[in-house]
Amino acid sequence: MTGNGAGRGQPPENDILTVEEVAAYLRLQPQTIYKWAQEKRIPAVKLGKEWRFRKTILDRWLDEQILGEESGFGHLKGG
Repeated sequence: MTGNGAGRGQPPENDILTVEEVAAYLRLQPQTIYKWAQEKRIPAVKLGKEWRFRKTILDRWLDEQILGEESGFGHLKGG
């Protein structure tokens, strides 16, 4: 047992992303991610002067955006 929690429901070590990494992941401009973080349109936390994002939360947020009432695809939700 290594004690790092890998494979036991723990997020991977690279779960914390920067503005640039989120922009690349979502294929958007970093300026857009920065603006959305400031406006609380995307889940983020400001640590000092830097914004940070948790990938697992971003994935859930993205699913909510895709399957939300306003998207028109809410009928695709399972359950």
